[in-house]
Amino acid sequence: MRELIRELPLHYQASAPDAELQRALSLLAVEVEASVNLTMAQLFPSTASGWGLELWETAYGIPVEREKDEQFRRARIISKIRGQGTTTLEMIRMVAAAFVNGDVEVIEHSGQYSFIVKFVSIIGVPPNIQDLTAAILEIKPAHLAFDYQYTYRTWGQLQAYTWGQLSGNTWADLREGQLP
Repeated sequence: MRELIRELPLHYQASAPDAELQRALSLLAVEVEASVNLTMAQLFPSTASGWGLELWETAYGIPVEREKDEQFRRARIISKIRGQGTTTLEMIRMVAAAFVNGDVEVIEHSGQYSFIVKFVSIIGVPPNIQDLTAAILEIKPAHLAFDYQYTYRTWGQLQAYTWGQLSGNTWADLREGQLP
């Protein structure tokens, strides 16, 4: 805390009433600075929290779900912002990447009027796939179909481990979970 009394001439510091007034004003200045910092954080969806997230969600027509994790809510807002304008493969890639917080490729099959969203840096099915699906359905042209391509571990990637090291895991854990 920066003491305001130190900014004044010495004769003020010697006065008990002046010192007490400046101490109280210093406490208020700290509170104001914290409020300003909190308010500034609400101006950007990547740093917004609480009431700021609600304002962003309301502005973009996203249902407010307070019980959801703030990081998830931020990703939804950023995805919605990125999804404004003409839909392109790059836009779909950016929206998907915002949801899964990882690398994504979008593979176009123009002859079949479809595309594939491939999760490159995520092993298994991302946790909020339903919300990503809803976001893609909202921004993609109605005549295009799409599907997901997930990445899983293969037996070859598990060769560095012994059966004993992996024996406590299910096949699903080995395919897409955390390894020891």
